[in-house]
Amino acid sequence: MKKHYSITELTREFGVSTRTLRFYEDEGLIHPERRGRTRLYRAADRRLIMEILRGRRIGFTIAEIREIIQMYKEPPGEVGQLKLMMKRIDEKREELRQKRKDIEETIAELDVAEESCLTRLVEIGVGT
Repeated sequence: MKKHYSITELTREFGVSTRTLRFYEDEGLIHPERRGRTRLYRAADRRLIMEILRGRRIGFTIAEIREIIQMYKEPPGEVGQLKLMMKRIDEKREELRQKRKDIEETIAELDVAEESCLTRLVEIGVGT
């Protein structure tokens, strides 16, 4: 396993910009070593980047990701982190279910509106 990764290596590996990695650093999510102006990322930073990107893909905010990361570093540690993660997953799942319900209702309303328009066009003698 490599001891350090460059910002270029990680941007290529994860398909993100250098700006993204610097943003995560500014937000206190990762802490690369500095040698002059060069950032050197440890294996732990690489794992965190992987987890941050996974969190973003499933809809977590930066604040939620920060909270989950902090939970690992402080008591109750990993157990607390995992419980918090499960709670956040349940919340995201419920949000998505509600959004899906809202979308299905909107589609049904659009179908009714479209049918009304088609019916009215036939009534006034206009073909579609």
